[in-house]
Amino acid sequence: MRFGLFGAGEARRRGETKALAERLKGQVRDLLGLSGTAAVAVNEIICADPACPGSETVILVMKPGAKTQAYKLPMALAEVTAEALAEALRT
Repeated sequence: MRFGLFGAGEARRRGETKALAERLKGQVRDLLGLSGTAAVAVNEIICADPACPGSETVILVMKPGAKTQAYKLPMALAEVTAEALAEALRT
């Protein structure tokens, strides 16, 4: 598993990675109705294990006094759609 590979491919070349992550964080906040005290982390990882889907987008939601919630989408950050995000957050 390798971390820090935000925006592999086309998104990296265009320098859109940070904007993509910020947009996703905003969508997560809206969909979950998070307060300003909650923190959201978005990371794209590439897993080298053949059992992994390859690129994954991992979202961590951290609320004060609560256990961190993790959501995984089996796609690269640039491929995450609003529908896929909403579905992942329902699970």
